[in-house]
Amino acid sequence: MTKVRLAALAALVALAAAPERDASADGPVVRLVVHKASRTLVVVKAGAPPRSLHVALGQSPVGPKRERGDGKTPEGRYVVTHKNPKSRFHLSLGLSYPNADDARVGLASGRISKAEHDAILAALARNEIPPQNTALGGDIFVHGGGTDGDWTRGCVALDDTTMDDLFATVPAGTPVTIEP
Repeated sequence: MTKVRLAALAALVALAAAPERDASADGPVVRLVVHKASRTLVVVKAGAPPRSLHVALGQSPVGPKRERGDGKTPEGRYVVTHKNPKSRFHLSLGLSYPNADDARVGLASGRISKAEHDAILAALARNEIPPQNTALGGDIFVHGGGTDGDWTRGCVALDDTTMDDLFATVPAGTPVTIEP
């Protein structure tokens, strides 16, 4: 055999023996960024280019969420508080809504009491899910269910296959920024 054929054969053997590349080998998800105007969620992973995904938002997506039932997707900085494998909408990642800014605006506008404001801040300081039963609303998730139009009550929705991947790679504690 010629040297070229031997080199090609050696390269093929090396490739065949190489382990399959793990999709998570690029590193963990370090943050999620939702751009409401473009209906995209950008997944930022260590050592990998950002990945942009199409999303659906709340039924009334323009502007920040101010109160329960307004159909708006909140804007601000949150974290994934927990993962729900038994969601009504396939799989879901819970967000730390309301955050401290939401609580401050809610208190200033008279939507929540000082006690509710303080309870939200205390839960956030303990890295716990903030109270979900105030006039500000709650139960904001990134979940499956599809991206055909803005249909959620304020959540961020993906198609189920994409949500499978996100659910598998996004740990609790991951920062999530939602921009207008």
